Amino acid sequence: MKRTSRSTRLHRPRGRVLLATVTIAAAAALSGCATGPDANPKDPLEPFNRGVSRVNDEVDKYALKPVAQVYADYMPSPIRTAVGNVFSNVSDVYSAVNNLLQGKPSRAAEDTMRVAINTIFGLGGLIDIATPGGLPKYKEDFGQTLGVWGVPPGPYLVLPLFGPSTVRDTGGMLVDRLMDPTSYIYPVWARYAVSGVRIVDGRSQLLAATSLIDAAALDRYAFLRDSYLQRRQYLIYDGNPPGGDDDEPGTPADGDQQALPVSPAQRLVPGSPGFRFR
Repeated sequence: MKRTSRSTRLHRPRGRVLLATVTIAAAAALSGCATGPDANPKDPLEPFNRGVSRVNDEVDKYALKPVAQVYADYMPSPIRTAVGNVFSNVSDVYSAVNNLLQGKPSRAAEDTMRVAINTIFGLGGLIDIATPGGLPKYKEDFGQTLGVWGVPPGPYLVLPLFGPSTVRDTGGMLVDRLMDPTSYIYPVWARYAVSGVRIVDGRSQLLAATSLIDAAALDRYAFLRDSYLQRRQYLIYDGNPPGGDDDEPGTPADGDQQALPVSPAQRLVPGSPGFRFR
């Protein structure tokens, strides 16, 4: 049996770093592609982004959405809930780290307690005991952490398969992935299998939102872009953004971000084939 060497495994995260670096560099190089009186200053890559978005939509239409629909139709609801709970528990790991990096030790402690309680008493995260027990769920990522510390978002960017993002959030997504325990599952086929289930489960939760957007949005691309950027600003400021439209971080409020109004479109574009899992 062929075995993967330790040195090869250690270099894989570096490969992901290189991939993200190339993506960000390409976005920066293309940032002057869309200029003119009608250009959106937050979306200078609009022609490129619309092309990638069309490809993503076709992949979703003919591959991801049908699989997610079968999963939602035939997988028993208790099993789907348990699967979602496991991945939610995993996301609390890097949420705790990001809360700590943002200077929110009490929230980091609550995230850590959620992971401990749900892992130990919730059968590895299959059952969410922490939420009904009074521990709120926070959804912090490294893109938000960079925003809190003053890093500008840069151009809006639609990533192949991964969907809506910005240059800042693309780098943040990579760091979160490196903090995600599922990134270090071996053998590799098991890691890919877990990632596939995670994608399908996440997509199945958004089937109704997709239909609503398709029916309501005159320009689906612009609707998702504006929803994504607005949602990111809300998250960075914990639901209390400044009066302006610029995504410039200040001192986050102490309000519970779970109380934020979340439209179906905003739920659709958190970013890992089409969305981010947090």
